[in-house]
Amino acid sequence: FTTGICNDAVVHSCDLCGKGFRLQRMLNRHLKCHSQVKRHLCTFCGKGFNDTFDLKRHVRTHTGIRPYKCDVCNKAFTQRCSLESHLKKIHGVQQHYAYKQRRDKLYVCEDCGYTGPTQEDLYLHVTSAHPGSVFLKKTSKKLAALLQSKLMSAHQENGNLNEEEGRK
Repeated sequence: FTTGICNDAVVHSCDLCGKGFRLQRMLNRHLKCHSQVKRHLCTFCGKGFNDTFDLKRHVRTHTGIRPYKCDVCNKAFTQRCSLESHLKKIHGVQQHYAYKQRRDKLYVCEDCGYTGPTQEDLYLHVTSAHPGSVFLKKTSKKLAALLQSKLMSAHQENGNLNEEEGRK
């Protein structure tokens, strides 16, 4: 049986390979692996993937971007789960998360490896450091407008603070 904790005794099986899943959504995701159509292609090697998560993970093998760093030995990883496995096996550090508890999300620049705590931080970084980035082209107009307005108000606040300091 594959990932997912559920009290449900019902098992969802793949008709093509027989693999069992506790959750229907996990079976639905698995079914994509049998599809010959790969909608997301790696721009480095042309390998195809069924979803953007798998593509992003794969692209990091080409770029060398490893945003998840061990606080104990500074070894870096492409995925959070690899870091957590390392912490447990090498340093004996067990992560304790409640069932369905979400971990803090890292916002990663896939161009250089910069990591920020918020989407706004990532957007600011990419806008200034990589103005021609694909990320900016893919960012929805609605989100870009929201982030731009936050940027403008932050600049105005900084301008007002500087004026006040100049008067003192």
